[in-house]
Amino acid sequence: MGQLEMSKTKTISLTVGAFVAGALISLNFPALADKEAKPGLPIEELRTFAEVYSAIKQGYVEPVEDKKMITNAISGMLANLDPHSAYLDADAFKDLQVGTQGEFGGLGIEVGMEDGLVKVVSPIEDTPAYRAGVKSGDLIFKLDDTMVKGLTLSEAVKKMRGKPKTPIKLSIIRKGETKPIELTLVREVIKVQSVKSKLIEPGYGWVRVTQFQENTIAELAKHVSALYKDGNKLQGLVLDLRNDPGGLLNGAIGVSAAFLPPDVKVVSTDGRTEDAKQEFKARTQDYLRGTKEDPLKTMPIEAKKVPMVVLVNGGSASASEIVAGALQDHKRAIIVGTQTFGKGSVQSVLPLPGNTAIKLTTARYYTPEGRSIQAKGITPDIVVEESPNGNAAAAMRLREADLDRHLSNDRDKEAPKADPKPAAKTPAKSGKDKNSKEDAEDELPQRLEYASKSDYQFQQAINLLKGLQIMQNKAQ
Repeated sequence: MGQLEMSKTKTISLTVGAFVAGALISLNFPALADKEAKPGLPIEELRTFAEVYSAIKQGYVEPVEDKKMITNAISGMLANLDPHSAYLDADAFKDLQVGTQGEFGGLGIEVGMEDGLVKVVSPIEDTPAYRAGVKSGDLIFKLDDTMVKGLTLSEAVKKMRGKPKTPIKLSIIRKGETKPIELTLVREVIKVQSVKSKLIEPGYGWVRVTQFQENTIAELAKHVSALYKDGNKLQGLVLDLRNDPGGLLNGAIGVSAAFLPPDVKVVSTDGRTEDAKQEFKARTQDYLRGTKEDPLKTMPIEAKKVPMVVLVNGGSASASEIVAGALQDHKRAIIVGTQTFGKGSVQSVLPLPGNTAIKLTTARYYTPEGRSIQAKGITPDIVVEESPNGNAAAAMRLREADLDRHLSNDRDKEAPKADPKPAAKTPAKSGKDKNSKEDAEDELPQRLEYASKSDYQFQQAINLLKGLQIMQNKAQ
């Protein structure tokens, strides 16, 4: 989570290359032990735990250190709650804090765990994994000569990280492939550029948020202002949140506030503790973190009313879904694309001795109208698949609802509904069979150059904005 005006709360984010996509995280001081209400300890169950502990200490085939046994017990307790709760050793805790700066070492993939294997949630743009062709849904079963089966997710992530310029071989199982795929990647310092933009043509701009980091709000203001420079007047703006795994909550609030009226509700959270029950609005105290100046003051006032389309897909998670949900509920933008990831829970990071911590799911978050995103996601106003002939990656894309032990949606028990208003498919221009698997694979988002002529979803967004402009001119 971002800085949430919680009592005794600091905030950081889980970013690319760690555990799972789209985390909103708060770092709480002091830990839960300081809460006034202390539940009674289950004596019988603890006695059983002590007996198992003693049996391992006395009879296991090899000696086991006490620290390792306790750490494994803590890790197991958390890992069996939901996909996002976890024990963070000193290295993982440090990586978690460094990650908010948008720079870290590794391969550039968001990963989870499935059946004891590492499952790729999404490769990140301009990283070794992206360039090597790692795809959403890939199952990594071997890292160099080490089998993944038997490793914890934290242990597997450690092996994928390492010194820049050092190689690692990934052995992958991919749906639709009869043989394992082996890819050799070279680790590098991953620098994720939070915001990108360009003027597509006179009057129409594109801004992409790749990840919500500490500098995202200031970068957004700079990029949007650049689109208006030299007297340019935008008639339409595309906010691209596709394959954005999330990040800091204050970043999501700030990006929403850039385009919404002041003080309207952006998102709320609810959980069992008072700290988990919060409401956040489009106001500086809810999105500024440690800065005195509001970067959004530099944005042209016209940006508040420019016609907007927000692009989303199955890789849009957490903070991305907060922005899409807020702009959708306030009727500020038209949401275009495919159903989002469905990461609608908040994780609190509670520090422990030895520079370790636990990451615990403590709340769900909700759109301004009270919709829960958890395990469902944001349904676009207009569905546009990732290519003219459908979404070849949809069957392989991992979503929150696919994760083992995922948290349920407490306000909508139904499965995600069918996508509304499917856009008409454009006939293929070439003589090839565009329904073939080979051609469909070529159009997967991992290969896509965003905001290009080959970006089908983007082109449909621009067409929609131009259509809105024509209708507006006629009305005037």
